Amino acid sequence: MKSALPLALFLYLLLLTGSWRCWAQAEPQLTKPSPERQHLHYFVGTWQIEWETLPGPMTGAGGKIMVTDHNEILGDFFVVFHREGRGPRGSGKEIGILGYDPTRKVYTYENFSDDGDVGRATATISGDTWVVLAPATDNCQKVGDNFKERFTIKEVSPISYTFINELSVDGGPWTKIEQGKAAKK
Repeated sequence: MKSALPLALFLYLLLLTGSWRCWAQAEPQLTKPSPERQHLHYFVGTWQIEWETLPGPMTGAGGKIMVTDHNEILGDFFVVFHREGRGPRGSGKEIGILGYDPTRKVYTYENFSDDGDVGRATATISGDTWVVLAPATDNCQKVGDNFKERFTIKEVSPISYTFINELSVDGGPWTKIEQGKAAKK
């Protein structure tokens, strides 16, 4: 009966050679943020947001809403929003995530609120103006949705922006339902 030592030594050397090759390989390249993702940094920080809901059939009597937004960047790829606010209907909390989809060349936004609401939107940016469309311009529109929202944000300075929110029912004209402003604290 032959000794198992030469076989064990051969397997050990084979394993050692394979391990050396793994160690010699270069580290994988990490994905780097695209220039489009640099726009996400605008929203990082703590913002005080104030807006007015205009009277209308879908908004009721209207009123002022105050929100504090604490936003942080996640790996240069996403902004995570933590919102707390109060208005005519009471107080509420929401989290949201804004990112950039390089395949579709749009920004994506999803939000989840403490009343169980879930929202999804897509956005584009041109210069200092963001246009956010909800429901998202993809297959995520709920069955039976007969309205669309258009939220337009105008960057006034690095520490302030204004916005309007418009609604279109059954493909009809856009009607302004909210307007407001935000300032970085």
